[in-house]
Amino acid sequence: MNVRRRLIPTAAVTALGLAALSACGSDNEAAGNTDKFDVVASFYPMQFLAEQIGGDHVNVTTLTEPGQEPHDLELSTKQTADLGEADAVLYLKTLQPAVDEAVSQSEVKNKVDAATLTKLEDHGSTEHEHEGEEAPAEEEHSEEEEHALDPHIWLDPVKYAEVAKGVGAAFEKADPDHADDYKKNTDALVKKLDDLNTRFTDGLKTTDTKVFFTNHAAFGYLAERYGLTQEAISGLDPESEPSPARIKELQTEAKADGVTTVFYETLVSDKTAKTLAKDAGLKTDVLDPLEGITDKSKGDDYFQVMESNLKSLETALGAK
Repeated sequence: MNVRRRLIPTAAVTALGLAALSACGSDNEAAGNTDKFDVVASFYPMQFLAEQIGGDHVNVTTLTEPGQEPHDLELSTKQTADLGEADAVLYLKTLQPAVDEAVSQSEVKNKVDAATLTKLEDHGSTEHEHEGEEAPAEEEHSEEEEHALDPHIWLDPVKYAEVAKGVGAAFEKADPDHADDYKKNTDALVKKLDDLNTRFTDGLKTTDTKVFFTNHAAFGYLAERYGLTQEAISGLDPESEPSPARIKELQTEAKADGVTTVFYETLVSDKTAKTLAKDAGLKTDVLDPLEGITDKSKGDDYFQVMESNLKSLETALGAK
């Protein structure tokens, strides 16, 4: 099972018009230029938390533009300057090296690292072994390289709720005048995440298969939470190219585990996923890692897209 990626604006921001949105918000709402609690979020999952918890008391800007792959983010001079003027920055360390560097060099008083608010895990290699099988010797090195702490915590509603609680506490401390509202908003968000977790638990409890194929290893926490096994084509890096041996292995795996569907994403090329599906006689569908919201997303915010992900998994896994 596995890990990674992030990004993009929510319904409230979408209402203002995505076309008018810059990488760090509009000119009139740049970080540090309002009378609200100014928060810079690194990418969509962080932005969503800040908006839901902060409500009317915060001005949230994001460093990652809609449709941009978060891992590839490079910050402009203006973005770096705006970050330095913010009241708080909310980010996920190790996900975006450029953001990590900018935050470490900034004088922002309130630096909230989501990676410290829950436990990050190493979900190992991109593949699992069947009984009696051993990994090919020539692939041992590449598997070792896949081992790293998985940053995709937002795809597990339980872990995302843990992060939400930490962000809420940080906002209460940094902006005590509105602490009661931050606490109320946090409790409401956590309740919605708890309900989402219940729907995933119930929906994926009984299925024909527990194995699903993804374009890259972003769904390790989700798989672990609900007793599933993620088989990733490209590992932690969505831009990496799988070896011919890996493709052949997945074709065999599909037959052995009753896999019906190869999932691809909205922010990364679907070419490899669709080629694998065609060669193996499988279906394709979208499983969104929610690193950003675009016009291709199956929903306008985190909850809508997660509900769509649940329906896709139920169909692909043969939920009863």
